[in-house]
Order: sequence, then C-alpha cells, then structure tokens
Amino acid sequence: MTTSTQIRLAARPVGEPADSDFEVTTEELPELADGQVLLRTLYLSLDPYMRGRMSAAKSYAAPLEIGDVILGGTVCEVVETRAESRQVGDVVLAFAGWQTHAVADARHTRRLDPEAAPVSTALGVLGMPGFTAYAGLLELGRPQPGETVVVAAAAGPVGSAVGQIARVKGARAVGIAGGAEKCRILVEDYGFDAAVDHRSPTFVDDLAAATPDGIDVYFENVGGAVAAAVTRRLNRFARIPVCGLVAGYNATSAPEGPDQLPAFMGKVLSLSLTVRGFIQDEFVPTHHEDFLRDMTAWVADGSVRHREDVVEGLEAAPEAFRGLLVGRNVGKLLVRVAPES
Repeated sequence: MTTSTQIRLAARPVGEPADSDFEVTTEELPELADGQVLLRTLYLSLDPYMRGRMSAAKSYAAPLEIGDVILGGTVCEVVETRAESRQVGDVVLAFAGWQTHAVADARHTRRLDPEAAPVSTALGVLGMPGFTAYAGLLELGRPQPGETVVVAAAAGPVGSAVGQIARVKGARAVGIAGGAEKCRILVEDYGFDAAVDHRSPTFVDDLAAATPDGIDVYFENVGGAVAAAVTRRLNRFARIPVCGLVAGYNATSAPEGPDQLPAFMGKVLSLSLTVRGFIQDEFVPTHHEDFLRDMTAWVADGSVRHREDVVEGLEAAPEAFRGLLVGRNVGKLLVRVAPES
C-alpha cells in the first residue's frame, strides 16, 4: 500500500487562515482500479480561489467540507498505472490537491511534454492563470490598439500575463502592484508601459499620471481601495472583466464608511460601462486550444515572460498560502512537493 501525506481542512478560517485551520494526516491509498493511475505530486499550485472554497458561503463551486484534502492543481508523475493511456514515468497535469500521492482517473489527467516547456508552467503561464488572463482579457476586455489597459495584482501570474497580452495586441499596459520592487519588475522585466504602487501615499495621483487618457479596460483582481481609485479614471464604454477580489477574501465584516455601490452603479450607467464577472473554465470549450497555441508561441518568442515563486515541501503550503493572500509572492506561487525524476 502507498501512503500519502495530506493537508486537510480542519476548520473554516475566520479572517486570515490559521495553522489550526489545517490538519496534516497520513493515509493509505486504495489499490488501483481499471482506468486509474497512482500519482506522485511534483508541484502544487497555490491560488487565491482556494480561500473561497474554504468558506461555507454560496459560490460558483461547492465548498470544501471539514476533513477534505485542500484542493489544488498539481503536476504529478505516474508511478503506477492501470490505464492504457498512461505509462509509468508520464508527467501529467492533475487536480490532486495538497497531498504527496493520489489515486486518480487517468481521464482526468493531461500528459505534459517536458521537452516542450518546463512542466511547472502547466500550473502558471501555460495553465489556468495564463488562460484566465488570455480568455478574460481578449473575450471580455477586448483591448484595441492605442487603448489603456490597467490590471491590478499585476505582478502575479494572471496580472503579469494580462499586461503582456495587452501589449501584444497594441494596447498600453499599466500595472498596479504593491511595492517599488514589484513595480520595477513590471516595467523592466515584463515590459509594462507604467506601473503604480498601491501602497504609496500618492497612489491616486500616481495612477492619474500613468493614465493621462483615462482607462479603457480594467482587469479586476483585487477590489477594495485599488478598484475605488481606478473607477475615477474610467473612460466611457470601458470594460471591466472581474476575475478576483482578493482584497476582501480574509474580511470578517463590511468595510467602514458610506456604501459606495450606488456611486459605482451611477458610473456604470453614465459611462456605459461593461462589467462582467467570469470563471475561467466557462471559456475552456471555445478558447483553450487557441490559448495553448498563442501563449506557447508568445512565451517561446519572448513576447510573454513569466516568473515562478517556489517554496519547498508540502508542509510549507499553509504559510505560503497566507502570504499569497496578502501579496507576498512575485510571480506564480508553487510548492515543490517532490523532485522531478
């Protein structure tokens, strides 16, 4: 029997997830049935959406139950197989979650080619974050040459891809990030036209200076004070793809002050704004093949660059996840659970 070290949900977090909200267990995995594979996790993806799934609040997907293994995308090695489509040694994209080993239906895995790209990119620029940027920006934001695209959380895997794709399409890219170093990376490494530090006391004025012609597309990852500042700069007919609202994911109460929703809805009306929330998997049937073709080419020719922030060992996942929710990572946050063969 193979044993798996797992991190399970021990309690629903109130505010920032605490160590007591997670439980480390060791479980024996069942023998394989026909069509199944035994997987050894190499990389685990940490993503903000996981915080919502730890809550019991109604959302687009069912929440985790207490005692469940924390969910998450993984790159895994096949170490045993009873599926004709998978061989021992194959490296696959799976959804094994926070554990060292897992049994999975082979049909729910996708074989990766380590010669085509580093396998870790299947969790980042060539995976769900990259696809979120690609589909959300091109289908909902629809940037036109010469327009200004602003993206929040721009140093993360989604935001950095959004800005670079906007540049590929001939638009002007302005990134919002926390701290001078992240802003430097956006301009010098990713080629953004401008970057604005939302932690700066002059943030509102800096954003205005970086968007002299207003904002035509705002790719929303954050919400909160960042969104409030951006709203003042929106042009008529601006489009707002809403991907995430991470500023509020650990909130335990409504923000203080007057209700800003009526003022925002007034702008939706007076500026003819298009605001559209989305979950990336709705676009998989129509956009994923184009994404793999286009993004693979853009990464290969240097049009889109990417960074990875890798922490070592499954036990590091809870602390790294806390950091993700407050923006401590630069680039795609991954846990290296085991070395590649």
